[in-house]
Amino acid sequence: MPSEGRCWETLQALRSSDKGRLCYHRDWLLRGEDVLEECMSLPKLSSYSGWVVDHVLPHMQENQPVSEISPSSTSASALDQPSFVPKSPDTSSAFSPAFPATPNGTKDKDESQHTESMVLQSSRGIKVEGCIRMYELVHRMKGTEGLRQWQEEQERKVRALSEMASEQLKRFDERKELKQHKEFQDLREVMEKSSREALGHQEKLKAEHRHRAKILNLKLREAEQQRMKQAEQERLRKEEGQVRLRALYALQEEMLQLSQQLDASEQHRSLLKVDLAAFRTRGNQLCSLISGIIRSSSESGYPTAESQAEAERALQEMRDLLRNLGQEIARACEDKKRQDEEEAQVKLQEAQMQQGPEAHKEPLASSQGPGGKQIEDLQVKVQDSTMKWYQQLQDASMQCVLTFEGLTNSKDSQAKKIKMDLQKAATIPVSQISTIAGSKLKEIFDKIHSLLSGKPVQSGGRSVSVTLNPQGLDFVQYKLAEKFVKQGEEEVASHHEAAFPIAVVASGIWELHPRVGDLILAHLHKKCPYSVPFYPTFKEGMALEDYQRMLGYQVTDSKVEQQDNFLKRMSGMIRLYAAIIQLRWPYGNLQEIHPHGLNHGWRWLAQILNMEPLSDVTATLLFDFLEVCGNALMKQYQVQFWKMLILLKEDYFPRIEAITSSGQMGSFIRLKQFLEKCLQHKDIPVPKGFLTSSFWRS
Repeated sequence: MPSEGRCWETLQALRSSDKGRLCYHRDWLLRGEDVLEECMSLPKLSSYSGWVVDHVLPHMQENQPVSEISPSSTSASALDQPSFVPKSPDTSSAFSPAFPATPNGTKDKDESQHTESMVLQSSRGIKVEGCIRMYELVHRMKGTEGLRQWQEEQERKVRALSEMASEQLKRFDERKELKQHKEFQDLREVMEKSSREALGHQEKLKAEHRHRAKILNLKLREAEQQRMKQAEQERLRKEEGQVRLRALYALQEEMLQLSQQLDASEQHRSLLKVDLAAFRTRGNQLCSLISGIIRSSSESGYPTAESQAEAERALQEMRDLLRNLGQEIARACEDKKRQDEEEAQVKLQEAQMQQGPEAHKEPLASSQGPGGKQIEDLQVKVQDSTMKWYQQLQDASMQCVLTFEGLTNSKDSQAKKIKMDLQKAATIPVSQISTIAGSKLKEIFDKIHSLLSGKPVQSGGRSVSVTLNPQGLDFVQYKLAEKFVKQGEEEVASHHEAAFPIAVVASGIWELHPRVGDLILAHLHKKCPYSVPFYPTFKEGMALEDYQRMLGYQVTDSKVEQQDNFLKRMSGMIRLYAAIIQLRWPYGNLQEIHPHGLNHGWRWLAQILNMEPLSDVTATLLFDFLEVCGNALMKQYQVQFWKMLILLKEDYFPRIEAITSSGQMGSFIRLKQFLEKCLQHKDIPVPKGFLTSSFWRS
């Protein structure tokens, strides 16, 4: 059949053409596929087209008459018929490649062939397309199912791989964590081992340190005990030495008083049948002996018990010597009295025998004074022992200046700075002494004492100590003593009440640092020689200005200061000296003897009265001294002091009055009125500004 062959060839040609390879999808709009993508893809027939052509079409052509269907009409109808979509699986089963056998056999076969030919003849193209669509649907369903299964399989694999990876990661983390734990444990064990070793070593070092510290503490304690023992022994030795030295001074003072009494016995020379030269010579020898003992003790440190015993034996011998002299004088006086009585009786008898009025006249003694008492000639020069004491103090002051000469003359800026700081630290506290309160005075005293003891003190915002320079202590002691005397010369001269707070600090420093006291006396004697007492004499060849300076005057450019200013300065220094000898530092050891007490005031007053007075000077100094120190001397010496005041009034006032001009009577009248008032009331008032107990509580 030629039409059958042409149909097959046509299908083959369409299959092989580009159009046959196109993919037709009628529901592409519903599927949402990209039109451009389908257009650009190669056209192709369904994969089931070949199977339909091979198996379905041959059977359909065999059962269709040629006359009914031509190839052209068949192809046209197949191409032009609308698409047919089977609505049930039964319809698609008619187009299956294999048909099941039926029990009817040929009859059923003929019927089916007839029916099929009828369908193909009517809508053969539609059926082909339906078969194609059916197989595409089947294939799509299979592909979807396979894809779904594949996706599920892949998801299972992914889950399995994920679970396996997660487990592996967990195992990795566990191994890593285990490794870290092991490393940390090892490191911890190493550190603990090192720590134990370090602690063990440290404990060992601590034990060794404690052992060494214990040994050192024992050695230090032994050394400290030894040092304290030596210091205590040295302190006791110094205290004993100071006690012995003060005892020697007291012995020397009594010796000097006895010597004065021995000299005063010279007035009875005419009554005695024996020569007084032997007594005076032995007395001078005994005074020199005690002076030598004190001088040798000062050079060696402190006197020994043997020296004190020797001085006591010398004093006892002096007492015996004076007692023997007194007995001789008493016997001579009795003899003289008896002789006078006998002569008087003889003269009376002769007078009775004579009747002339001249026999009743009594001769007037030319040597009697206004009170009927004989006035003995007084000395002008100071006693030798006092002059030696004065010279020793001046030599000690000069030696101190030579000691720190290197510091004062140094050109080094550091040394100059140290010198300036030390001078300020020594002088500024003394300038701050006032009568405000005792607590403030104690602070000043403690600061000065700390400076002299080598402790650092604050001055001008800096720490200052005498240990900064080997010569610092000597420099501070000298400047401090100089400042104390200068305060008396300036401050006390203007404000008399200031003498007491300055004096109590100076006395306390003097007691703790005796060298400062010696330097205070040296400065005081140099600026006010009447405090010795010492009246400098004019020597041949001496310049007048130098002599005036020796007398205590200030000479500037050949101009001598006014007499009023001179007396004012002398008065201030004597008042300071009179306050020092009666005051003690209340916080010190009051059981010890005053380093320069009232006995020196008694000595000064006695020596002043044994010397010829000076115009205007003697009266002024006596008034200042008695006004400041008279009450203390009265309480100390009582009757003996009143006897001295009576002697001053009856025997010494006429001498002062005799040399005082009419323009200089002010000081003499002031002294005379003060003394008459004291003798009238039999009391000397407490000086104004004297430090009472309330002052120290303030």
